[in-house]
Amino acid sequence: MAGGELRREFTLWSAFAFAFAFISPIVALYGIFSLAITTAGPSFWWNFFLVFGGQFLVALVFAELVSRWPLEGSVYQWSRRLVGPRYGWFAGWAYAWTLVIAMVTVCLGAAGFVANIAGRNGAGAGTLVTIAVVILALGTVANLIGRRVLKILMTASIVAEIIGSVGLGLWLLVFHREQSFSVLFDGAGSGPSAGQAVTTAPFLLAMAFVGFSFVGFESAGNIAEEVREPHRNLPRAVLASLTLVAAVVLVASLGIILAIPDLGAATSGSDADPVYSTLVHQLGVGMTTPIEVLFVIGFLASFLALQTAASRVVWAYARDRALPGHRHLARLSEGQRLPVTAIVVTSLVGLVILLCSTVATDVYASMISFSAGGFYVAFLFPVLGSLWARRRGTWRPGVWTLGRWALPIGIAAAVWTVFQFLNIAWPRALAEQRWMDFSFWIVLGVLLVVGAVLVPRRPGTGPDEVSPPLPADEPAPPAGQA
Repeated sequence: MAGGELRREFTLWSAFAFAFAFISPIVALYGIFSLAITTAGPSFWWNFFLVFGGQFLVALVFAELVSRWPLEGSVYQWSRRLVGPRYGWFAGWAYAWTLVIAMVTVCLGAAGFVANIAGRNGAGAGTLVTIAVVILALGTVANLIGRRVLKILMTASIVAEIIGSVGLGLWLLVFHREQSFSVLFDGAGSGPSAGQAVTTAPFLLAMAFVGFSFVGFESAGNIAEEVREPHRNLPRAVLASLTLVAAVVLVASLGIILAIPDLGAATSGSDADPVYSTLVHQLGVGMTTPIEVLFVIGFLASFLALQTAASRVVWAYARDRALPGHRHLARLSEGQRLPVTAIVVTSLVGLVILLCSTVATDVYASMISFSAGGFYVAFLFPVLGSLWARRRGTWRPGVWTLGRWALPIGIAAAVWTVFQFLNIAWPRALAEQRWMDFSFWIVLGVLLVVGAVLVPRRPGTGPDEVSPPLPADEPAPPAGQA
């Protein structure tokens, strides 16, 4: 084992595929579909437009930041350089935990489809957790093998998305439409959305779930030091991945919604898995199984991207000597130059979270909410930090810049992020166990307390900072912003 620099083996395509797989239209849609449709009926579909619009503002801000600082760790690195070391430390702390929890959430989501393929539709929580543990273990092994495996699986994910999302959505729209387009404007069935307009509380709750669909575009920045010409390629990867995911999700979700044979059962929750039942009804079991295999590929690729991103954030912290055990966490393997210890640690933490998930009901919905809310908390740090740096006059753009539009876009991105964070974190009465409705704030409070104990007195500053050199053609930072 040895320290040193990471290897730049990723191209623009690799960075795009990584961010695309991280968001994953399959995960973005099928991970939240049943939650959203039982909350707001088919009208939840319009949330994809609204959330994409808000997130694209944030993506524009991040494209500027990753061009200015193409460094491993994205949110952590940007926040630290915009405002200061302690501010950046807490940004990365929130971000790293969100990545690990999202990683576990994706494992649980994949477990449901694996159970269906194995003929265990409607499997219990214990079975799903067991499958999720196996997925976690196999995914970790794949991540430890090297970047080539990661690149192959990312490309396979895009193929799976094209067939399993775009192709399926268009096929259902053309040949298996059961509902009229008018159902998109009203609640439906006998569920909580019955007869309600798209501006009501159920619609806002569905927006909270949809918030999970459009996060991860910033993940290209987590592998910045492994990408060639990062200050030029990464902004394009950030914006292109988010845009393509939105287009795929809109088509696929429309096809599924309009092909549901029993909309009342789907919106009332009596059909616990409307995607599976719709595919079986319209295509038969024989065709549904290979499609679900494509879904599993999408979930697995998303897991690998999430674990990679989480391990790189941990490694970036350790390089700055900002975490306990930093000497071990900052080491890179010989040959592949991978942060093996950081990868293993994220896997072990994920395993603990998976095992703890068996103690409460409604845990999947709570993990979706926390993952989405955690991303918005983490995003607030660099978004607000960018505005602060502009106010102080210390901001200087990189190669990719918004120019005179940077300030209004930054303000709009901040307003959107605050709104969506509050919408996600609001403790609505949803869970069987009332304390679960406050689970986001409970977990956030625990992490804040633990973070306050662990934060170094001078995180990532002076002799404790081991920042890497920027690429040779990267603009030099201004004084005080290194």
